[in-house]
Amino acid sequence: MAAPQTHISHPPEWFMKFLAWRERKIKERNFVIFLALLVGIFAGLAAMVLKWLIHNISHIVLAVGADHALHINFSYIIAPAVGIVLVTLYVKYVVKDNISHGVTHVLYAISQKKSRLKRHNMYTSVIASSVTIGFGGSVGAEGPIVYTGAAIGSNLGSLFRLSPRILMILVGCGAAAGIAGIFKAPIAGMLFTLEVLMLDLTTVTVMPLLIASITGATIAYFYTGLDFEFFFVQSEDFVIGRLPYAFVLGIICGLVSLYFTNVMNMMENFFRRFKKQRVRTLIGCTILTLLIFLFPPLYGEGYDSINYLLDGDVSAVVAASPFAQESPNMWFVILFIALVTMLKAFATSSTNGAGGVGGTFAPSLYVGCLTGFLFAYIVNSFDIGMGVSSKNFALIGMAGVMAGVMHAPLMAIFLTAELTGGYSLFLPLLIVSTVSYGTIKTFKPYSIYTMRLARRGELLTHHKDKAVLTLLKINNVIEKDFMPVTPEMSLKEMVDVISKSNRNLYPVLNPEGVLMGIVLLDEIRNIMFRPDLYRKMTVSTFMSIPPAKIEIGDTMEKVMKTFDDTGAWNLPVVENGKHVGFVSKSKIFNSYRRVLRHYCED
Repeated sequence: MAAPQTHISHPPEWFMKFLAWRERKIKERNFVIFLALLVGIFAGLAAMVLKWLIHNISHIVLAVGADHALHINFSYIIAPAVGIVLVTLYVKYVVKDNISHGVTHVLYAISQKKSRLKRHNMYTSVIASSVTIGFGGSVGAEGPIVYTGAAIGSNLGSLFRLSPRILMILVGCGAAAGIAGIFKAPIAGMLFTLEVLMLDLTTVTVMPLLIASITGATIAYFYTGLDFEFFFVQSEDFVIGRLPYAFVLGIICGLVSLYFTNVMNMMENFFRRFKKQRVRTLIGCTILTLLIFLFPPLYGEGYDSINYLLDGDVSAVVAASPFAQESPNMWFVILFIALVTMLKAFATSSTNGAGGVGGTFAPSLYVGCLTGFLFAYIVNSFDIGMGVSSKNFALIGMAGVMAGVMHAPLMAIFLTAELTGGYSLFLPLLIVSTVSYGTIKTFKPYSIYTMRLARRGELLTHHKDKAVLTLLKINNVIEKDFMPVTPEMSLKEMVDVISKSNRNLYPVLNPEGVLMGIVLLDEIRNIMFRPDLYRKMTVSTFMSIPPAKIEIGDTMEKVMKTFDDTGAWNLPVVENGKHVGFVSKSKIFNSYRRVLRHYCED
């Protein structure tokens, strides 16, 4: 029976003619700016669709679950689990791909996949995260919209056959526009790509990023109005005498960020132990449902609680708890807010671990708001020095924890200011964010997004040398035109092999292809012209052990360190002990210069 033919879809002829015309008539820089505008429009619209879906799904779920007679909303008990189950089934049977950890996937695509993301990533995260959050999952929508925007940029660039260097810029444009659209924060969107995605700010990237961010924010303003995302009215000026409090809050926010990051990693490792998805879903839903029932402020993104605290109304936050009192005393408020702050990381990680799709932007803002408010509440309740504004410190706490969790102090400062209009608190925002970032940096060199890739050597950073080495792949620099010899070969046979080769290096392999050693031409030059030794000596007597071996999965940074440690110019590459080829320092240097020119040209 004849094998079925595979039909490959080719672009229409008119499109190919358009590409050729564009290449002749329109400069690449100008075309990239035009594409950045398109990416900003599409990513901004995607952000609006996501917010609309979350709002309407949440409204329906809460309306169905409300029981006004019992003063209980049963949605808190069952809705989050229902939403996660729906998303799990959607991902398993419809998407059939892993769409969690959106920002990490974008970072991986930039460093390891030439900035190429799959087409379904342009919409699948929007659907999955809207159901997760709309049903009460304790995560944020920002990670999924970054994934969506980046995929829009990647696929639009791929459609026009642009190079990986330009795709990287368009991926950054999509992510920036997504953040700008979801938060109405264009400056924060651009800074996100610089600090979190670690794109370099050059004359080539600055205009596309600005255009995409501004366009995404403009779309949001057009559909939702000019109001800030969070309602904040500064009723008390921040005076210089309160700067020491801001410094102390910065340290506390850094430690809270460290706690949040460690809990997220711990819970991720915990859920990874369970191989079956249904087991992870059962455990995660149980933890999440219990936490939300006991502490209702953990339900959903938590933006209502943020608005309450920015308005100074803590009673509205604690009122929904089963333990709520008509007139909550000081100790109840402190204990309740502290527990919610500590348990938010468990609720977020349980949502994602169970199979939900969401990000950590909103949870970090939420935890920061609670941390700042609690700090001010304790200072005021115990009359510790000057009184401080709980509203002001709730706002600057948002920037502090986000700066620590994301390792992005500039983004945190401008995002908080753009979200709330709190530009008059710029100085304390700077202090808290910087101190928080410096505190967590002492313990964690990488952010919650980058640490997974950094451990595997797959993270692209602003460090040019490391970035280029990350882009290089060991498979692309392996040379395989070396003639192998066996340990049993005589010197005469070895000379015959040398006469047919143009190399001065020969791998010694056993019958299974395992590398036993190497023969260097310079080391046998003094005996290879002595016929009296041709029958007496075998390869095993004059072969040598290589100073080191390169494993096929090693990163280029590790390979270069091995070269530096050994002082060698050629090293063998093996896979499970079997010989693959050799890699030379000169070949790596040539590839390094080529990649550096390609990706770093301005």
